Amino acid sequence: MQEKPPVRAMDALLLCASKEGQAVRQLLDRIGDKWSILVIVMLSRSPAYRARFSELKRSVHGISQRMLTTTLRQLERDGYLLREVFPEVPPRVEYELTDLGQSLLTPMHGFVAWLEQNQQRITDAQSRFDASK
Repeated sequence: MQEKPPVRAMDALLLCASKEGQAVRQLLDRIGDKWSILVIVMLSRSPAYRARFSELKRSVHGISQRMLTTTLRQLERDGYLLREVFPEVPPRVEYELTDLGQSLLTPMHGFVAWLEQNQQRITDAQSRFDASK
């Protein structure tokens, strides 16, 4: 068995269950949805953390135009990206990660590193569970 998490981690879990934890739950909802992280990652791979709508649409495989629009609006509302419309015909729209959006990349990298270290353990646990049913 693993050791108990540090007290600070337990405090964070309790916070998530409290009224004050609403911001934590909202953040987890946003970054835990199907598309937000992919959009943020694609923007992080773009020059100057900036890309046009059509570039994002091509790079986020499987996302519909409507869902990309919805995801971008939510990320803009939450302050993770900025939207800039250029007065051209046809209009050109670009999205750019804000400092806040860029700062989210650090914990995301940590999470991915954790997943890489533990993926086999997760797969093994799933196999054991499935075999017992």
